[in-house]
Amino acid sequence: MNNDFVSLLLLILIPPLGVFLTRGLGTDFVINLILTLIGYIPGIIHGVWIYTR
Repeated sequence: MNNDFVSLLLLILIPPLGVFLTRGLGTDFVINLILTLIGYIPGIIHGVWIYTR
C-alpha cells in the first residue's frame, strides 16, 4: 500500500494520530487533539489541512 493512502486514512479515522505521524509532537498535534475533543469533524478538517499544507 502507498504510504500517502495510509496517512490519509489515519487522518480520517484518528485525526490526532495522523497529525502526529505527519508533523510529530508539537503545536499542530495539540491543536488537532483539542479540535477532535471538541468535535470529530473539526479534527478531520484540520488534519487534512495539515496533510495538504
